[in-house]
Parts: sequence; structure tokens; C-alpha cells
Amino acid sequence: MRRLWLLFAQTVTVGLAIWFIVASLRPEWAGSLTGRAGAAHSTSSSVPMIEAPANATPAQGSYRDAAKRAMPAVVNIFTTKGAREPKTPFMDDPLFRRFFGDQQEDRQFSLGSGVVVSPQGYVLTNNHVIETADEIEVALADGRKAVAKVVGADPETDLAVVKINLQNLPAIVLGHADQAKVGDVVLAIGNPFGVGQTVTMGIISALGRNHLGINTFENFIQTDAAINPGNSGGALIDVNGNLLGINTAIYSRSGGSLGIGFAIPVTTIKTVMESIINTGQVVRGWIGVEPQDITPELAESFGLSKKSGAIIAGVLKGGPADKAGIKPGDILMEVEGKPVTDTTDMLNLIAQLTPGHRAKMTVLRKSQESTIDVIVGTRPKPRREEQE
Repeated sequence: MRRLWLLFAQTVTVGLAIWFIVASLRPEWAGSLTGRAGAAHSTSSSVPMIEAPANATPAQGSYRDAAKRAMPAVVNIFTTKGAREPKTPFMDDPLFRRFFGDQQEDRQFSLGSGVVVSPQGYVLTNNHVIETADEIEVALADGRKAVAKVVGADPETDLAVVKINLQNLPAIVLGHADQAKVGDVVLAIGNPFGVGQTVTMGIISALGRNHLGINTFENFIQTDAAINPGNSGGALIDVNGNLLGINTAIYSRSGGSLGIGFAIPVTTIKTVMESIINTGQVVRGWIGVEPQDITPELAESFGLSKKSGAIIAGVLKGGPADKAGIKPGDILMEVEGKPVTDTTDMLNLIAQLTPGHRAKMTVLRKSQESTIDVIVGTRPKPRREEQE
């Protein structure tokens, strides 16, 4: 037993001597050994950690600056519509009210989004968000709320402008949708399902989408950024936080986002918005014809070598086209020197004409082209708006 104790004492003595020599001649070795031994037990470390500075710029792929710039200008819109039951003479009878209730006004609520486009309080949204509303309330991202009044609406592009009276309003910066390309990253900002302001990311999937049957005048930006009910009227922005479009519709079989959303481009927005703010409405050119696209069968029937243009299927009696001499069966090839590719193109070109002015239109009749001067009329309001 004594021998074992002496052996243990000698071993400890030699170990301490070796440690003393290492600590004196190579202290970094001792520090390394100590760190490894203590790593399993220590909850803190003296080894310096690499941390980003507090004002570090976002990593590549982050769009927080764009979102921060645009989000204050995107608002929530709450609309209220009252559906009052027809009042009868019995409503004044207390006994009647006791058994059948007061028949009070039944309030219906809906929500959407909008974008502040001017510090003067003009807010852009979709027409379908506010068209049936009795009351409109706008809620800003900073918590302020205000009652809004409708300045004007354009059902044919599904745009509307409302106005609120608040100070220091953050207005969004209008971008350049004509410079946007398929594949560009975009962000959609709105209030989906009423959960609160939300930002989603995607890319531009297509440009110039039309023939969708959503609006009369269509030139949509298609995106796969998630857009859901409540996003209508919200902003589609670029990576710099500039407005590219107003989110207006989705393609969906379930009511939720399937990655196919449509936004009205800022090129259309500027024209409509300025007209509404200045005159309260949008005035468009009109000639009173019913156009039809040229199908391969019609092209063969008419003996056409090319399929561009729009066939005049009908002419309104007494309308501008009728007075100018345009007849059913004519093919409209050009409007003021600009080629017509299809009916959508024709509607857009004619809508841009100034009512009351004379416009030159090239038509093909019995394989012969001729130029006809048409005095442009004013496009009538949609029937739904007239009834309202």
C-alpha cells in the first residue's frame, strides 16, 4: 500500500512539473488545453464571437428596405353597407316590435387595401372594394384612422380614388412598369383575410395579360407573389419600394392563392388617377362598333394573308363610325397610324382618342385599304353604373 502511494505521489509531482514547464514556455498550449477541457461544462466563453454591427446592411436577398419604404403608404380599407328591411306601418306598434323585433338595419362589412398616392390625402384602390359601400374607413399603418369620401371610380379598369383628411401622409413613389421585365422580383403588400398588413414576395410571371374577362380594359402584370382576398387595392412594388401596380384579382379554384395574381400596371393607374382627380371621372374615346377577333377560319373566309386587325361585326346606327361610313365586315387595320393587332388593342387605341376630335382610321374592305376620318365620340358609362 505504501509503495502504491509513493508511486501516485511521484506521478502527480512529475505531472505538475511538466505543466509548470509548458505554462512557462508555451502558454498558448496551456490555454488551448484549458479551453477544450472546460468547453463541455462552461455556459460562457472567453473566446471572442463574430457579431454583425448594429447598423449592418441587410444580407443579399433581403427586401426589408423596399418593404420599409412602401409599407407606410399601404392602408387597410374597411367598408360598411346597410341593408334595411322595408319599413311597414306596423313598425310603430310596440306589440309588433315585441314579437318580430325592431327590424333594425343589418350592417355588412368588407375589407380591402389601398395605397396613398398623394400627401393631399388621395388613396387609390379597386373599384370593387368600395363600389357598394355606404361608409368607407381608411386605417393607416401608423394606427391612424379616417373616414374617406369617394372622389371617382372607373369600373372598366376597376380603379377608384378616395380622399381622407389627415396630415403628414406617407405617399408611395410611382415606379416604371414599362421598364419591368419577366423574372423581376416584386413584393405584394396588403391586408389578406383581415390578418393585418402583410408582405409577400414573388416575381413578375408575365406582362400585358389580357382577354381574361376581368375588366373591359386589361393590361395586367401577372405575378406569383401570394395575393389573397383582402389584398385587393394593395400595392405591387419593385425591389426599390416603388409602385408597379395595384393588386386586383387572382386565379383560384378555392378562393386562396394559387400563384397566379394580376395587378393593374402603373401606366394605366397614372392616366386613370389623374383623370379622376381632375374631373371626377374617366373620359374615353368611342366610335360605336362591335369588334371581333380574326380567327384562322375568318382569315381564310376573308382571304387575309395576315391575322392582325379587328373585324367590325356591328355598327351602332347613328354612331360616330356609322356617320363616317364604316360598315359591318370592314377590318380595322390602323388607328391614327398605329397598327391594330386584335380587339383589345383596338379598344385601347380608340379609348385614348380625344372625344370631339377627328381621327384617321384605316380599314380593309373587299381586299382594298382605305382611310376614313371619324369624329370621335365619348364612351358611354357602363350600364351597371348608369343603373346605380
